[in-house]
Amino acid sequence: MALLDWRDDFCIGIKGVDFEHEKLVQQINEVYALINERADREQVIDSLGEIYGSISAHFALEEQMMKRHEYVDYAEHKADHERLLDDIRDITDEYEASSQLDEATFSQKLANWFQFHFKTHDSRLHNLATMRKHDAVNPLTLRNLVQNAKKKLLQRNY
Repeated sequence: MALLDWRDDFCIGIKGVDFEHEKLVQQINEVYALINERADREQVIDSLGEIYGSISAHFALEEQMMKRHEYVDYAEHKADHERLLDDIRDITDEYEASSQLDEATFSQKLANWFQFHFKTHDSRLHNLATMRKHDAVNPLTLRNLVQNAKKKLLQRNY
C-alpha cells in the first residue's frame, strides 16, 4: 500500500517538473514501504538521502527557472524551499535518533512534507503561463546535483 497516490492534480503542465514530482512521490512511497517492511536502518537513511538529493536538485532547477522568468514571488518560494530542505533533514535526523519509531507519525510527516509545498507554492508558480516553456534539463547534470546533495546530507550525519 502506498503512502501517497499519484493524482492528476499533482500535474502542473510542465513535463519535466511533473516527472520529478511523480518520481518524488515514488521515492516517498519507497521509504514508507521500507519502514513498513522493517528494513535495515541504513537502507531507510540512504533512501531519505535520495529524497533529499532529488528535491535539492529539483529546487535548484525550479529556482533557476523562476529567476529566468523574473518570478515576483521568488524570495518567498526560495525561502519555502529552504524550509522544506530543513524539514527533510529533520525527518532524517529524527529517524536516525529514534530507538522506537512511531511509524504512523513519521509517515504522516513524510506525506505532509510533499503535499504542503505542492499545494501552496508550486501550484501558484506553475500556473503562470510563462513558466510552461523552459529548457529540458540535462540528465547528467540532474544526476550530479542529486548525488552531491545526498552526499552532503549523509556526510553531515556521520
